[in-house]
Amino acid sequence: MTTAIPDDIARMNFEDALAELDKIVRTLESGSIKLDESISAYERGAILRSHCESKLKEAQARVDKIVLGADGAVGLESSGLQ
Repeated sequence: MTTAIPDDIARMNFEDALAELDKIVRTLESGSIKLDESISAYERGAILRSHCESKLKEAQARVDKIVLGADGAVGLESSGLQ
């Protein structure tokens, strides 16, 4: 079963999502919230983790397309499709 990504998370860039995930982890580790709140925070954290992984994969795909030419010029890999 996959969970739909809430719109507020879907709009987040990697850095904002990671910062929120870090905050959730610190809160959970502190033990300062009730069980129900902990479960909700954990669920949101799992979604944020997935979102961060997706953003990293997107970035890696972009980096993988960068090529260095024989003359040292940086360019993008051609997909061969036109």
